[in-house]
Amino acid sequence: MKPKSPVMNTRRDFLQKIAASAMVLPLMPLAGWAKDLQHYDGPVLRVAIMGLGSYGSRVADAMQACVKAKLVGVISGTPSKIKDWQSRFSIPDKNCYNYENFDRIKDNKDIDAVYITTPNALHHDEAIRIAAAGKHVICEKPMALNAKQGQEMIAACKKANVKLLVGYRMHFEAKTLEVIRMRKNGDFGKIMFFQGLCGFRIGDPTQWRLNKELAGGGSLMDIGIYAINGSRYMTGEDPIWVTAQETKTDPVKFKEGVDETIQFQLGFPSGAVASCLSTYNMNYLDRFYLNGEKGFAEMQPSTGYGPIRGRTHKGELTQPHVTHQTVQMEEMAGIILEGKQPVVAVDGEEALKDLKIIDAIYHAVKTGQKVDLKLS
Repeated sequence: MKPKSPVMNTRRDFLQKIAASAMVLPLMPLAGWAKDLQHYDGPVLRVAIMGLGSYGSRVADAMQACVKAKLVGVISGTPSKIKDWQSRFSIPDKNCYNYENFDRIKDNKDIDAVYITTPNALHHDEAIRIAAAGKHVICEKPMALNAKQGQEMIAACKKANVKLLVGYRMHFEAKTLEVIRMRKNGDFGKIMFFQGLCGFRIGDPTQWRLNKELAGGGSLMDIGIYAINGSRYMTGEDPIWVTAQETKTDPVKFKEGVDETIQFQLGFPSGAVASCLSTYNMNYLDRFYLNGEKGFAEMQPSTGYGPIRGRTHKGELTQPHVTHQTVQMEEMAGIILEGKQPVVAVDGEEALKDLKIIDAIYHAVKTGQKVDLKLS
């Protein structure tokens, strides 16, 4: 009898297991990451985290190694979590807020930005309130439930003259950036094909990720966005059409509007195509493959918390691992405070393109038709 596949409750569990499987790779100590910054005496981005769940905790822990970004505040609806974080991270009472009163951060000069790590459906209203309070917004992906909400968030941040950034941590990951560099350098030749496989078997049926009102969908809104976004930075193009098909084997667990498995295909202006899979019903899926006329790149794990593993036709990728969220927050501080330009954008406009693709995928599933895309 074959052993049963392990059941994972969330994307966080999935990414943690993927990370554990890759731990045979050498790690770079966080001290190594900070080595070149140890004499840094420039501006520091002072951040409050909204939503003190597992991912918020991961970001907070990673920020302890940052020199350009510092955790200074929290926003939560759970008083016990606030007390715990105050103890762990030395956060003063005046920088603690709940979901009813966090508009008061407008008067708090010790907070520059708020990082939203709450469920998808809350991002839109929270981001608009944060912008109205005059603080920069960092939001987890997907940025919103749909493109309309995303547009409204962008408009609110522009009106308030604050930055809107999205937690695309892979845009700063060393092996990912090396593949992008090689592609730009022409090492792969003309890009022909991309494959993105993202999924895990989700557990607890009562969690918010299986609640359409909070999640906005199912696997596509959670794990599938990695393949959507990855198809764009791996090929270096934005798609111009999409087709998609949904498979649902458990309509009790995956209720109406909560997708279990979606396969989708993308077409790009150059003629390149992508074939992607997003699922809540299969384990051991975290793979990107890029094919060109002169070579290839393969990454597996491709989007986990790391270490990422990868190879190309030229050999193994050997860039050292640094905690993704540490690098992300350092780089985002540079974007906000110093006007730095990342290799791959992490702003609201970048996230809006993914939301337009998500809208189109769901429309293609519903209609069975090919849907044309206009992302800019």
